[in-house]
Amino acid sequence: MTQNHSTIRSICVYCGSRPGRDPAHMAAGRALGQSIASHGLSLVYGGGTKGIMGAVAKGVLENGGHVTGIIPEFLMDMEATQDSLGDLSELIITEDMHQRKHKMFERADAFVTLPGGIGTLEEIVEIMTWGQLGRHEKPMVFANINGFWNPMLDLLNHMSEEGFVHTAHRVQPMVIDDIEHIVPMIVDRWSETANLSGEPSLVSKL
Repeated sequence: MTQNHSTIRSICVYCGSRPGRDPAHMAAGRALGQSIASHGLSLVYGGGTKGIMGAVAKGVLENGGHVTGIIPEFLMDMEATQDSLGDLSELIITEDMHQRKHKMFERADAFVTLPGGIGTLEEIVEIMTWGQLGRHEKPMVFANINGFWNPMLDLLNHMSEEGFVHTAHRVQPMVIDDIEHIVPMIVDRWSETANLSGEPSLVSKL
């Protein structure tokens, strides 16, 4: 796949399919969805309609935005319901998790990670790994709601200090506490990258 646009069009959001214990996490999901829509961007996400995933999608849809959900068939009854999936602007059903993640990457111009569990962590770590290997320069964000990602950020710093992040300049996710700042800062980062390289680096097959 080849992209040849210089303007950011879509944001992929990774987050939990559960609401979590802190009500701020669900509120952040809804607010991020609203911000994505108000900036004229599309949401790409894992297709779930429950938990924080559902809050983000609802925030986009209620504000007139476009939502692309990408979900493996075996997760449809676990992370969503058939009726709620019908509310999405676009639904892509994949055979497995690998295909889901690859399609999410292809459809997205940037990545935001809200609070979530092991699956959420695995998704953003893979994107960071691809960045470290020079396969993309798409903006990456940790939405650090109430310090949720602090332990992860401490671990990343520790790995870097111990010499295991060999191309640290390629793995520079933005850490943003205020949900309202996320989309504007992504747009600014995209513009900076496009101006420096003419076009953000893209991958056709990983």
